[in-house]
Amino acid sequence: MTARALTIAGSDPGGGAGIQADLKTFSAFGVYGMSALTAVTVQNTLGVRGAAHMPPQVVADQIDAVLEDIGADAVKTGMLASAPLIRIVAQRLKAHNVKRLVLDPVMYAKGGHALLEPRAVGTLIKDLLPLAMMITPNAPEAQRLSGVLVTCPESAKKAARAIRAMGPAWVLVKGGHLAGAVCEDLLYDGRTFTAFRSPRIETRSTHGTGCTLSAAIASGLALGLPPRKAAAEAVAYVAGAIKHAWPLGSGHGPLNHHWRQHEKTA
Repeated sequence: MTARALTIAGSDPGGGAGIQADLKTFSAFGVYGMSALTAVTVQNTLGVRGAAHMPPQVVADQIDAVLEDIGADAVKTGMLASAPLIRIVAQRLKAHNVKRLVLDPVMYAKGGHALLEPRAVGTLIKDLLPLAMMITPNAPEAQRLSGVLVTCPESAKKAARAIRAMGPAWVLVKGGHLAGAVCEDLLYDGRTFTAFRSPRIETRSTHGTGCTLSAAIASGLALGLPPRKAAAEAVAYVAGAIKHAWPLGSGHGPLNHHWRQHEKTA
């Protein structure tokens, strides 16, 4: 049986983030990718200019259409935008008994544009976090969810403990927004922390790293990897995608999602 993964997220017309990045990542892992569109954004490497949200029932119908027919071995969520969208996504995931859910709590674009309505954070915590096998906040998102100021690995651990208490089985607090020559992502399972450390790469090609990481984790879970191994594989994949990225656009450029295939043919 072919491994299958579904992304529930917004569209990036520039192809660097959102469902476009997710589907490229699924493909790079050899996973059959599907998508339920939550929003159409207007953006490029210079930033987000606007967004149109899909009606909640249309998002629900997309999820049902995919899961009733093809099914999914893992699901990831990205940009959910509003409380009504979060509520209906959570409702449909519960109805379909989705177990391998990777929650990327997308709140801000790279340039700071808000992608989640402020009043929807409480809905995200109440309705979606308890369903997640793994949640993957960056430092600002972890801070918003936990109320803990995240400035270093120790404060990231404190935030991870607080978020884990909200219901997700695993919490991966990403270190890309923190200072230092080494980027440290911290994975917490409720008992122990695992640190994934990578040399920080000086580049402007970092658009879509969060989407790509969560999609890579979902790919690993769909392929049957345990959560810790799926996270480790995803961190290594994203590091390579940043290292081998093309200098596209005038702002924060996209990653090279198929760097492994390109290396094999070089």
